[in-house]
Amino acid sequence: MKNFKILFLFLAFLATSVFTMTSCGDDDSSVPTITVSGIVSDELGNLLENTSVTSESDETKTTTTAAGGTFSISIDEGVNLVFSKDGYSSTTAIAATLVNVTLDRSSGAFFAESFATDGNSFVDPAFGAGSIQPSADLGTVATIDGQFQTVSFKGAVDPSGTPWYAGWSFYSRLIAGEVNSAALTLGNIVQVTDADILNSGSTSITWTNDNTYVLNGFVFINDGQTLNIEAGTIIQGKSGEAENASALIVARGGKINAMGTADAPVIFTYEGDMGNTPATLRGQWGGLIILGNSSLNSNPGESAIEGIPTNEPRGLYGGNIEDENSGVLNYVSIRHGGTLIGGDNEINGLTLGGVGSGTTIEYVEIIGNKDDGIEWFGGTVKGRYLISAFCADDGLDYDEGYRGGNQFVIVHQDPAADAADRGGEHDGGTDPETGTPFATPTFVNVTSVGNPDSRALTFRDNAGGKYQNSIFVNYGRGVDIENLEGQDQDSFKQWEDGLLELSNNVFFNIGAGDRAEETFKVSN
Repeated sequence: MKNFKILFLFLAFLATSVFTMTSCGDDDSSVPTITVSGIVSDELGNLLENTSVTSESDETKTTTTAAGGTFSISIDEGVNLVFSKDGYSSTTAIAATLVNVTLDRSSGAFFAESFATDGNSFVDPAFGAGSIQPSADLGTVATIDGQFQTVSFKGAVDPSGTPWYAGWSFYSRLIAGEVNSAALTLGNIVQVTDADILNSGSTSITWTNDNTYVLNGFVFINDGQTLNIEAGTIIQGKSGEAENASALIVARGGKINAMGTADAPVIFTYEGDMGNTPATLRGQWGGLIILGNSSLNSNPGESAIEGIPTNEPRGLYGGNIEDENSGVLNYVSIRHGGTLIGGDNEINGLTLGGVGSGTTIEYVEIIGNKDDGIEWFGGTVKGRYLISAFCADDGLDYDEGYRGGNQFVIVHQDPAADAADRGGEHDGGTDPETGTPFATPTFVNVTSVGNPDSRALTFRDNAGGKYQNSIFVNYGRGVDIENLEGQDQDSFKQWEDGLLELSNNVFFNIGAGDRAEETFKVSN
């Protein structure tokens, strides 16, 4: 028994000693530290600034590389260092006094590298109070296609001229700090139904400015019919959702000639609008839809336009007449539309489905739409002097192989948090995504003003396209293009092939600041 007590005391002493030694070993102050320095570069030898260098065991011990890719950091001896940078593969290295590391560039790094190479820059355009006219020198403009007007400035508005939106547009009041539209004077109220147009027995219908025309439900301008609208005419849509929604639809083979002027624009709005209405009032009626016979890249080459019941044959668009003329929109203001017709399905302010290049669209604004401002579904139509402002979804949207061109375009989002989605949401195809012709439209002289919760541009579903000589300000995020793993044809491939281009544009106050790798990003 005595020997057992001695053995027990000895084991207890030994356990206490081990515990004490272990506790001392865990004291960080006893671990030697070393200073590690080195250089970080990529596989092409480019020195990588702003690379994160962090101790694997203690994330509080971190630094970033300087302009020449150099770094110096004090860490625990024998601990790995982790090197990471957006657009590059991360790696680890065992700490030694000298560590030089090579990071492989991802597709995102190649995209970001094109930022400055293609003439893009971070510059404050220095807009004046109540203006989107830049006063700063924004650098060299890109040479543009001959289909566009050659100008020496970037953005939608000549810095030294009178803005083209002045006077006639609701937007001219918004940019000046007004909240509401100007007062409207209504004429004689004329109710219009689809049956009225169908049974008119006329191929030429004229709406005059001494009347206010109220759309009761979906009203179609049919194949072979032309609707002529005088300058200063007001068209209103009855409020309602789903089967009670109201919209004006120009079917394939039909035409609309809305011939407004700067002194007397044609106005589309909701029933009862007398003006003095805030831009944030949305979803009060449907919108204006124009459908044509220009080609799409979806199978089987015609589609049913979103917003119209699929069992309505006059809601189809698409064909093979690329230069088809669906009429004229000139000095037209479309306000407060986008009513809900189904689950998460609203009508765009201006929808252009398979519209051909013979159509004229100039001086057109969409204000306060609940869905997108303008959306193109295939087709070749061109436009100039376009405004999409205070819309609740995307400013500009295209899909199904749209390949027209637009110049002098304003996107201006509601600055309130979560009030809008993207400045531009750009999709290439739907069924199939890789269908031809590819979506490759060109946008020149765009001024796009976002809010902190939205993204400037997204290219996905094999979309291509070009933005040149444009200004993007006040977005939470910049530009992203989709690069799908294992898929040979996607938007990143369009960029590699030169069919997606962003050149000589100016960016300012884009979420992450003035870092190309944060502004130009690739998504999966």
